[in-house]
Amino acid sequence: MLQRNVLAMLAAFLVLGMGEELWVRFVPKYLEILGASAWTVAAYGTLRELLDALYPYPGGWAADRMGRRRALELFALLAAGGYLLYLVAPGWPWVITGTVLVMAWSSLTLPAIFAVLGDNLPSSQRATGFGVQSILKRVPIILAPPLGGWLISRLGFLGGVRAGLAVTIVLAFVGIFILRRSYLEPPAPAPDTERLGSLWRGMDPGLKRLLTADVLARWAEGIPKVFIVLFVMDVLGAGPARFGWLTSLQMITATLVYIPIARISDRMDRKPFVLLTFAFFALFPLILARASGTLGLALAFVVAGLRETGEPARKAMILDLSAAHARGRSVGLYYLVRGLAVFPASLVGGWLWTLDPRWPLYAAFAVGVAACVVHALWGPSGAQVVSA
Repeated sequence: MLQRNVLAMLAAFLVLGMGEELWVRFVPKYLEILGASAWTVAAYGTLRELLDALYPYPGGWAADRMGRRRALELFALLAAGGYLLYLVAPGWPWVITGTVLVMAWSSLTLPAIFAVLGDNLPSSQRATGFGVQSILKRVPIILAPPLGGWLISRLGFLGGVRAGLAVTIVLAFVGIFILRRSYLEPPAPAPDTERLGSLWRGMDPGLKRLLTADVLARWAEGIPKVFIVLFVMDVLGAGPARFGWLTSLQMITATLVYIPIARISDRMDRKPFVLLTFAFFALFPLILARASGTLGLALAFVVAGLRETGEPARKAMILDLSAAHARGRSVGLYYLVRGLAVFPASLVGGWLWTLDPRWPLYAAFAVGVAACVVHALWGPSGAQVVSA
C-alpha cells in the first residue's frame, strides 16, 4: 500500500508537471506580448517569489490537518482555476491574477511532499528519496519545453501558449483522479498548540544557518530568473524552440547527477554537496552573461543543471533537522522565511535589467559567491544531523 500511495503522488506530479512545463517558462514573453512592461514582468517574478514564500506554511498546515491526499486534491483544483484565467486572458492583468491560483500546485504542495517522504523513509535514505522525486519532477522539464516551443512555432506565441494551457487544464483533472484512487490517509488530527513563533524559536540552529546561506543562493537565482528567457531570446537571438531544447539540456544534466550524488550524500557529510550546489548557483549567471553561440549557451545551461547537484542533500538536511511532530509546518516555516527574504530579488533584477541586460547576471554571480562563503564557514555538517 505504501508503494501505491507514493507512486500515486509522484504520478500526479508527473502529469501536472508535463502540462505546466509546456508554457510556464514562456510566461515572461507571454506577458510582454500581452502588453506588459519590463517592470510588469519583474512584478510577475516578484509575485511568484512572494507566493513561494507565503504558501508553504499554510500548505504544511493543510497537509498536517487535512491529510496528504485531500490537501493535494485541493491544491490541484486551485491551480486548474489559474490555468483557466491564463487561457482566457485578454491582457496581462489576468495573468498576474491567475498566478495567485497557478502557484498553488508548485508552492502549497511542497510541505506535503516532504511530509510523505519523511513519514516513510529513514534519514539514511532521504537524500536518495528526494533524488528520485527530483528526477520525476524534472522529466516534464526535459520533455515538455521543446514541445511547447514547437507549438509556439506552429501556432504563434499566443496560440501555442494557449494550446498548452488547454492541455494542462485537462491534465490537472487527470492528476486529481489519480490522487483519488490512492490510499493516502489523513494523519490523526493533533492539537495545533504550537504557533508559528514557537516553531521558529525551536528550530535547530544548524537549520537556521543553512537557511541563511540558502537565502543568498536564492537571491543569486532570483535576480535574473524571470529575465533568462528574455536574455536568451531578445539579447542572444535564440528562438523559442532553441530555448526549449536548452531547458531540456539543463534538466538532463540535473537528472544524470541526482541519484549517484544523493546516494553518496546519504553515506557522507551532506555539507560539501550543498556547497557545490551553491557554487553552481554563482557560476551559471556569469557563464550565461559571457555566452556567445550555440556552444556557449549549451555550456551555460549544463552549469544551470549542475545547480541541482546537492539539492537532494539540502532537502534531506532540512527534513533531518525539522521537528518530526509537525513535519509539514516545520518545512513550511523554513520555506516561508526563505521566500519572504528572497521575493524582492526580481524587482532588483528588473531595475538592473533597465540599466543593462547583463547587470542582473553579474549581480547574481556576486551574491552566489557570498552564499558559498557563508555556507563554507557556518553551514551545518552531516555530523550535526540527528535522525527525525
